[in-house]
Amino acid sequence: MPIIAAKPYDYSLPLEGAALIVIDMQRDFLEPGGFGEMLGNDVSVLSAIVPTVKNLLDAARNADLPIIHTREGHRPDMSDCPPSKRQRGGGKVTIGDMGPMGRILIRGEAGHDIVPELAPRPGEVVLDKSGKGSFHATDLGHILANKRITHLIFAGVTTEVCVQTTMREANDRGFECLLAEDATESYYPGFKQATLDMVRAQGGIVGWTATTDQIVAALAGVGV
Repeated sequence: MPIIAAKPYDYSLPLEGAALIVIDMQRDFLEPGGFGEMLGNDVSVLSAIVPTVKNLLDAARNADLPIIHTREGHRPDMSDCPPSKRQRGGGKVTIGDMGPMGRILIRGEAGHDIVPELAPRPGEVVLDKSGKGSFHATDLGHILANKRITHLIFAGVTTEVCVQTTMREANDRGFECLLAEDATESYYPGFKQATLDMVRAQGGIVGWTATTDQIVAALAGVGV
């Protein structure tokens, strides 16, 4: 079993029993004209990790790991969007409003799609979620159980919101969680660093972190 020199201590990665979860690498969050930019964020900070996520994704595919892509968004009638979520922030634009890439965070709209560079392949799970956590109101738990998954590798955005929420949900369910440090990002660098620190604090209270290069080497059968 490959051993990764992760933080806060070594992480054992079984090539059978592991899966990669790529969280919310969507056009609405990463591209100009999307919801992220409409909220005043510099989306280039997030889009900069696309090549790194692609590297990790390719390595997982080569290792035949199950791959799960998540997308945050809502049904066109917004019946799964709590009013409190839509009203949050008090901005001029919000979920369901029309933007340059269609209605914001609505399933089926262009902005809801995963960026083309990371497009899911046939056989990979695409999990639509209405909340920040990937287990909330989804079949993720059943999917992982059916595939006999025990270890989860995480990438995606944003580090402190949907990524961390899903990791905490997974930790509570007994999964051994590893976050790829350079394959995740936040609009706020300080938030990302704080999340990395929180994940691996107190002996890995939520999980471990490691670089993409370390994980790729382990997936290739070269423990680092």
